[in-house]
Amino acid sequence: MKTQINGTEILELGFPEGKIIGIALKINSKRNGFTRDEMIAYYKNVLETPENYIDDKVFSKLAVALIEKSNEKPEDFIALNQNPNAYSAYGLDHIEDGARKQMEVAMKLPVTVAGALMPDAHQGYGLPIGGVLATKNAIIPYGVGVDIGCRMALSVYDIPEAFYFENEAKFKKELIKNSIFGAGHGFHGQYKSDHAVLENETFNRNPFVKNLKDKAWSQLGSSGGGNHFVEFGIMEFAQDDAVLNIPKGKYVALLTHSGSRGMGATIAGHYTKIAKEVCKLPEVAKNLAYLDMNTQLGQEYWMAMNLAGDYASACHEIIHNKMERALGATILAKVENHHNFAWKEIWNGEEVIVHRKGATPAGKGVMGIIPGSMTAPGFLVRGKGEENAINSASHGAGRQMSRTQAIKNITPSEMKSILSDHGVTLIGAGLDEAPMAYKDIHQVMKAQEDLVDVVAKFTPKLVRMADDGSKED
Repeated sequence: MKTQINGTEILELGFPEGKIIGIALKINSKRNGFTRDEMIAYYKNVLETPENYIDDKVFSKLAVALIEKSNEKPEDFIALNQNPNAYSAYGLDHIEDGARKQMEVAMKLPVTVAGALMPDAHQGYGLPIGGVLATKNAIIPYGVGVDIGCRMALSVYDIPEAFYFENEAKFKKELIKNSIFGAGHGFHGQYKSDHAVLENETFNRNPFVKNLKDKAWSQLGSSGGGNHFVEFGIMEFAQDDAVLNIPKGKYVALLTHSGSRGMGATIAGHYTKIAKEVCKLPEVAKNLAYLDMNTQLGQEYWMAMNLAGDYASACHEIIHNKMERALGATILAKVENHHNFAWKEIWNGEEVIVHRKGATPAGKGVMGIIPGSMTAPGFLVRGKGEENAINSASHGAGRQMSRTQAIKNITPSEMKSILSDHGVTLIGAGLDEAPMAYKDIHQVMKAQEDLVDVVAKFTPKLVRMADDGSKED
């Protein structure tokens, strides 16, 4: 019986693109007697130690192809550092091997200064999601990520908890009326929003980015697909917070999660392709191709990345302003933080570029929001400035199932049941975003007690996400 494994799954294991994927698929298409799980295990082993399978009757061709690929070295080949510094890791026992291996590779880059792995980490492309990497004068597009400047934004209203439950229908109406989701979706005509970000000079200085302006304007104030959301919930302050000037109590709050939409994704794809052309790294590290900050290309990407970050912030600002007007409420506090970005920071006395791919800035006193899932609480936190973590924390609970795994293993009735048990009303979202697809947020928070202090807890009650199964465009 054939074991159904597709090319995307093989790529996710870390296999290089190209003919090797075809070789792996051909092996799987034959009657080899292995179960799906056994095949996946073999693929991982062959990828890690191909020399052990050179004479294997099933996997020899794949092993030889991998060895040949690893020996390909163009004239401008950049060697990895075979004696890298160690990286700090939090909650390591609950982090998958794929994420660890990606972090180990990132530490071998000749430009790497330091690294850290957050407790919500899981495998991504290039730098793992939940990975923090400090580099010397170099910027890595895939170290930033595809959804540049993706962020959390929180508005805490002067509305008591009881008012929400007495007026849930009104909150639901305003949520539907003032948010829009889905890859490619945007506003048209009179429904478009305006914002100062559209006048940013980078649009005029960079012809590639200039061509993205119309799409950016259309999508301004929208939330995209994937795991992005707009939700109402109850924010509980267990004690007075003098810094925010909020007394102990429970308040209605709006929490949003989204990024730079199609513009950011297009910028990421464009400059990653360029980086791979000018920075020839070994196959295992090719998605970590970097741009020298002293070059025009490095400066181009840096400016485009910052524009995308400002644009993502503008999208949140528009959503929160619309909701504030619709509710007629007073905002007691606003907090915003972003991930999938790079910052110039001082670390160990030198200026470095700190990439936080799915990681939250957590410098001393810096506020941040770390969400759980649609049924698990999120937390308003204040950073402790832990240097070993490069002043960072997790950006959420982190996935414990891939989207494909979640769709295969979670039923609609199971998802409906858990939403009901937690009193959560969901608008949109597919099984790939089911709460069970995520790690235990309490476990994640426990693993980073040295990194952040919890200020307040956010409990989701009304959640809206894309309902078309789309990822970011």
